[in-house]
Amino acid sequence: MKMIRGQSFGVDQGEVLLFSDFEHGGIMWTGEGSRETVSRVSFSRAYVEPPVVSVALTMWDLAKDANARMHVEAKDISETGFSIVFRTWGDTKVARACAGWHSIGTVRDEDDWDVS
Repeated sequence: MKMIRGQSFGVDQGEVLLFSDFEHGGIMWTGEGSRETVSRVSFSRAYVEPPVVSVALTMWDLAKDANARMHVEAKDISETGFSIVFRTWGDTKVARACAGWHSIGTVRDEDDWDVS
């Protein structure tokens, strides 16, 4: 569990088009075996420390004649952003995918003083 101090916390959210590989014959659509793509996301405002981030697929478009395999996760979470990592493997053919995300964590309040 992540504890949030006082009332100064922020919640941010968004959606990202991770890739659209069918349009140009990209690796997720034409490749086989282990494949990965990474998309960097910036928060709308910096957190005091790395927040809790959750990621989920909001859309994926697959070939009908292949197995559906995927893994999506948030990595490299910092105060200013994180990376969404999408992986697939085997014969899976993914034309395109989108991911939605939420973050929650401590933010500086305008009344906070820096007395250093």
